[in-house]
Order: sequence, then C-alpha cells, then structure tokens
Amino acid sequence: MPGTADPLCRHIEAEIDQPVDPSVQTAVAAVCRRHGAAVAAVLFYGSCLRAPAAFDDGGGVIDLYVLVDRYRDFYANLYRHRRRARTMALANALLPPNVFYIECESEAGRIRAKYAVMTLAQFGRGTSRRSFHPSLWARFCQPVRLVHARDAAARSAVVAALRAAVITLVARTAPLMDGPFTAAQLWQRAFRETYRSELRVEGTARGRTLYAWAAPRYDRLTVPALQAAGLRIVSTAHASEIRITTSAAARWRARVAWTARRWIGKPLTVARLIKGAFTFDGAVDYILWKIERHSGVRPQISAWQRRHPILASPLLVWRLYRQGALR
Repeated sequence: MPGTADPLCRHIEAEIDQPVDPSVQTAVAAVCRRHGAAVAAVLFYGSCLRAPAAFDDGGGVIDLYVLVDRYRDFYANLYRHRRRARTMALANALLPPNVFYIECESEAGRIRAKYAVMTLAQFGRGTSRRSFHPSLWARFCQPVRLVHARDAAARSAVVAALRAAVITLVARTAPLMDGPFTAAQLWQRAFRETYRSELRVEGTARGRTLYAWAAPRYDRLTVPALQAAGLRIVSTAHASEIRITTSAAARWRARVAWTARRWIGKPLTVARLIKGAFTFDGAVDYILWKIERHSGVRPQISAWQRRHPILASPLLVWRLYRQGALR
C-alpha cells in the first residue's frame, strides 16, 4: 500500500476515523460480542451515515460490513451444527456477502443493524480493478467509517481496499467522458452507470444526491485518483475542468464493459436475493419490523414459522393481507 504521502491514503485515513453516533458503537459492540476474534474489521456506511437524523426517530437500520479472515472459523463459532456452518461458509465464499440482522437495546432505545460478512481477501479483490462488477468498488468509493479494527494489519488492509475502490471507479468511468469534464460530472456519471447495473434502477437524481452529500470530498479526490489510475491529464481553459487523453479503443472498451455490467448485474442481484432467502440470518425479525414500521401491523408467528419462513410465507402473506398490512 502507498505510504502516508499518497493523497488518497491521507484522505481515507482521516475520513475513516471521524466520530460516529453512539448507536453505531453499540451495534458494533454487539456484533463483536457475537463473533469474537473472528472479526477483523467493521465498516459503517450507507444511509444512516449520510442522514444521521435517522437515529432520532428509531426508523433507521445501521448498515455495517464485517470483514473476517476465514469463513470456516467465523461460522464454526456461530453454529453448533457443522453442516449448517459449512453450508453458510460455502454460500458466503461463492456469492458474497451473507447478511445478518441484529437488534440490541441502549439507553436511547432499540437499535437495529444489518451487517454483511466477507473476508478481507475478497473485499480487497472486490474493490480493485480485478473485479468487473461494481457492487463493492462503487459502494466503498463513498465515505465510510472504520468503527472497529482488530489490529494495524487489518486497518492497513481496509485503507488499501478503500483507496483501490476510488481508483477503480474513476478508472472505469473516466473513458466514458467526452471532452472536458468537471469532478461533479465524472462522479455523477459513475453513480448513474452503477445504478443502471443493478436490479433497482434509480433516476439520474440519485447520482446527483450522492455526489452533493460529499461534493468537496469527491472534488479533492478526483485528480489524485485519475493520476493513480494511470490516466494522463491535460490542461484545459477552465481550472474546474479536466481533460484526459484516451484512445478511441479505450473509450469503446469502457462503453462495452458498462453494457456488460448491466447485463450481468441484474441476474447477479437476483441470484443474491435468492441466496439471501436461505442465508439471511435474522431475516424474519427484519421483515416483521419493516412491515410494522410501514403498516402498523405486527404479526405474531409461531416457532415453526420462524424456523421455516419460506414454507410458512404463503400463510403469513395471506394473514398480513387480511390484517391490512399489504394494502
């Protein structure tokens, strides 16, 4: 990893150490108690980071990324049944991440969090230019907080991965830009292309919103990221504009690659959703909370329904409909 003289590293090092809401620390402590030494690092990201007011009304779910060394050790400590542990570890390795939901109490009230689990090695690959799909490098080029690091080695690996995410997104997007462009245009284009490769397509306003939330940060990172990506910057008539020299072939490859990401991204998202139906630990509580929050209806379920949510889902859906939760 480049040293502290690297401008990207300097910015990331300062950014990840910024304070977070006490509710986040409470949730992280609960995760670490549950999984112990298997946890190498925990990242806080997402909507609650962008909108801290979500903590005030109890309506937010904290998003965390839990990075581990080996799935086998992580799941062996979590499940008593070896077959269940092996199945979860295999699913996590083949189609990461696996997702968990947790609730804990604090003086401020009930705290809800969902956390994705991935190895440090997979996280490093997924944020680098070795990863074709943007699911990791597009998410973690955005501001995050490192809320737990087991040791200096884990912290260093996280910083390197976050740096790589910024470089990868910029390197994948810059060849799409025609003529001079501003940092705002580059990042908004990047976010727009990213959302087009997901199952849920967002409008162009979403990319503008993400950029606007941390515009000075993105502006500062743009030129260092372009340089780290190996792209040659040439001067323009306006100081706020950037122009890079790219060949016609490079621009064509970038367009083809983003088209391919759109084709791959949607079935990949569906595959993750299907896998999540079987591996989302705590999904029942999460779904019941979402239903109650949006409809005011809190269905009561039996122990059997909790153990077999997929088999029980037709009856539950019908009951929720009768109670007015799905209207």
